Amino acid sequence: MSPTPTGRLVGDDLVLTRTFRAPIADVWASLTDPARTARWFGPWQGDAAPGSTIKVQMVHEEGKPWMDMIIDACEPPRRLAVSSVDEHGSWHLDMVLVESAGVTELRFTQHLTGTEGEGEVGPGWEFYLDALVASRDGQPAPNFDDYYPAMKEHFEAQ
Repeated sequence: MSPTPTGRLVGDDLVLTRTFRAPIADVWASLTDPARTARWFGPWQGDAAPGSTIKVQMVHEEGKPWMDMIIDACEPPRRLAVSSVDEHGSWHLDMVLVESAGVTELRFTQHLTGTEGEGEVGPGWEFYLDALVASRDGQPAPNFDDYYPAMKEHFEAQ
């Protein structure tokens, strides 16, 4: 059974949320600590400061490529914004955390330069964010084949 897509387009923003029964500092560490990001997205190297460029390895992609990402904003433990430009386009990502009563919500936003490609991008972020959930729960990573092309229509219909 395929997972249910949760992402939605809000203007030119692709927005996805995940909720964790955990303090904000612990969820922040899952987004910023290289040993923890390696569990769901990939490790990173470099000087983690606003304006700096870090190298991030995408371990679930073919060839496990490394890519440069610029840290646009880092406001621990509430907001991390990064961007990159590569052969697939521009990536402007914003992650905002809010905690209430021991529950932390992650609002993940990709600022799109248009809606072309959302049928591929949306399922990819659903996969990665579910991989984040699985890594925090000690579960195996999901299978990308359960996300794409099954979720493509959900995103293209928006």
